[in-house]
Amino acid sequence: MAVDDTQPLITHLIELRKRLLNCIIAVIVIFLALVYFANDIYQIVSAPLIKQMPLGATMIATDVASPFFTPIKLTFMVSLILSAPVILYQVWAFVAPALYKHERRLIIPLLVSSSLLFYIGMAFAYFVVFPLAFGFLTHTAPEGVLVSTDIASYLNFVMGLFMAFGVAFEVPVAIVLLCWMGVTTPQSLRQKRPYVLVGAFVVGMLLTPPDVFSQTLLAIPMYCLFEVGVFFARFYTGKRRQVDEDEEETTTEE
Repeated sequence: MAVDDTQPLITHLIELRKRLLNCIIAVIVIFLALVYFANDIYQIVSAPLIKQMPLGATMIATDVASPFFTPIKLTFMVSLILSAPVILYQVWAFVAPALYKHERRLIIPLLVSSSLLFYIGMAFAYFVVFPLAFGFLTHTAPEGVLVSTDIASYLNFVMGLFMAFGVAFEVPVAIVLLCWMGVTTPQSLRQKRPYVLVGAFVVGMLLTPPDVFSQTLLAIPMYCLFEVGVFFARFYTGKRRQVDEDEEETTTEE
């Protein structure tokens, strides 16, 4: 391999290192800004459960180091979530030179909408799903059983729900991308509405606690977001192919 052939690879590796460092710096800066408030952040996240617990019941720590490490772990996760727009932008900046002009115009709206939808999904889980789910779970305990949840177990539980609702709310973005790439069409998706509705409830059953409230509260928004995605996807169907052909013709003429 000639020296000139290795230059593009080295350039890409340097650019990749730069983007990764920017992502790491963003996470570290946010983490350092929030770590002092680690206990307060955990108190905010645990508030939906604490409000539903029986009078006199409290959360517990079954591990010696849990009271220290669990809020720190939560703060780090919050830092990752808050830095998601920066991370997505760095990914876009790395791949942008390889994209066509019309593809770059599509990526920015997708990055913004995907970030907003992810945060909206997490907010929906916190303000709507958590109170209903924890109210149901804490009031179904057998008589004589005091509900005292371990703080580490609670963190794992709620982060799983946060991720489930955050990812579920990305359905419109996924549909637009699939239609834009020509994998499917809005017409084909409309014909599959009954299957999508059943699939939404199956996903809700798998990703949420075993109560009908939280399962329904995930399935219904997923299906509504599916309809939103199908509506907007019609504006992108076939657009990529048409623009690609136009650009190829322009390139050939030149």
